[in-house]
Amino acid sequence: MERASQVIGQSGPFLDALERASRAAALDRPVLVIGERGTGKELVAERLHRLSPRWDQPLVIMNCAALPETLIEAELFGHEAGAFTGATKARTGRFEEAHGGTLFLDELGTLSMAAQDRLLRAVEYGEITRIGSSRPLRVDVRIVAATNEHLPDKVARHQFRADLLDRLSFEVVTLPPLRARPGDVMVLADHFGRRMAAEMGRDDWEGFSRASAEALTAYEWPGNVRELRNVVERAVYRWETGGQIDAIEFDPFQSPHRPASATAPALLPAAPVDHGEEIGAVEPPEPEAPSDFKTAIARFECELLEKALADARFNQRAAAKALGLSYDQLRHSLRKHGLMPN
Repeated sequence: MERASQVIGQSGPFLDALERASRAAALDRPVLVIGERGTGKELVAERLHRLSPRWDQPLVIMNCAALPETLIEAELFGHEAGAFTGATKARTGRFEEAHGGTLFLDELGTLSMAAQDRLLRAVEYGEITRIGSSRPLRVDVRIVAATNEHLPDKVARHQFRADLLDRLSFEVVTLPPLRARPGDVMVLADHFGRRMAAEMGRDDWEGFSRASAEALTAYEWPGNVRELRNVVERAVYRWETGGQIDAIEFDPFQSPHRPASATAPALLPAAPVDHGEEIGAVEPPEPEAPSDFKTAIARFECELLEKALADARFNQRAAAKALGLSYDQLRHSLRKHGLMPN
C-alpha cells in the first residue's frame, strides 16, 4: 500500500511523540498509538512501518470498528471453505496478508473478548488458525495498534484482556490533541489551504486574514487535524472574492432551516381539564420560566443517555446505535454532560 502522506507540526508535544515513534520503529516489538479522533494515528503507524526493517514488506490496515463482531475473526485469521454460511471458498486473513510486514489494527478497543483471546495467541506465539481449520499457521507479523480509548480503564471494567494489553504496550505513543499544540494550527491551515487552492487551479495564495487566523487558533478542534482540514478546504473553495480568506465556518450544519434534533422531547397532548368546581381542586402550576429551558433540555438528554447506556449494559456502541447517533457523537454527548467513565 503506497500513499502520499505527510506528518506536519512543530510544537514540542507533537515532536516528542514523533521522536518516540521513530525510536520504536527500529525495534521489532508491538507499539500502541493512543490519540483522539483526527490526531493522525494512522500516519504515525505508517511512519513506524516505513522507518522499520520491514519497510519493503506489506503494511496491512484493518479498522476493527468497521466490521460486525461476527466477521472480525474471519478477517483477522481467514477461513476455510464451508467454515460458515457464505464461506464458499477459502480466504486468507489479514495476518497472512501482512506476513513479513506490519499489521495495523485501528480501533483496537472495539475487539470482542473472543477476538482478543485469539489475537493474544497470535501475538504471543506467532501462530494463527483459520476458522474451520485445525492446522495452525506460522506468521511473522509486527503489530501496531491504535485506539482513542484509555485501555487500562477497559481492563478494570473487564472489557479488555490485561494480558493482551501487556503484550501490545511494549511502547505507547500518545498523540497530543490539536488544542494542546496551538502553534501548529496555522502551519497546518496554511498547508491545507495552499493544497486546496492549487487543486482548484488558483495561482495566488494570500493566506488568511488576521481575524480568520485568530478564529482558527482559538477554536477547540474536537475533530483535531481532520476537522481542521475540512474547515480550511471548505473556506478556500467558498472564497471567491480573492485576497485573504476572511470567512470561516466551523459547523457546516448550522442553518436556520435545519431539521429538529431526533432526541428532542416529543410534545404530549394536554390532559383534559375539568372546569367544574371541585372540592380540593388546586391551581395548575406555573410553567417553567424560559430561562430554565436549556436546563430542562440538558436534564432530558442526560436521562436519555443514562437509560440508553443502562439498556446496552454500558456498551457505548450499542447505546449509540439505539439513540441513532454515531459513536463519536455519543462520546461527545457523554463528555458534555459529564457522564464519561473515569
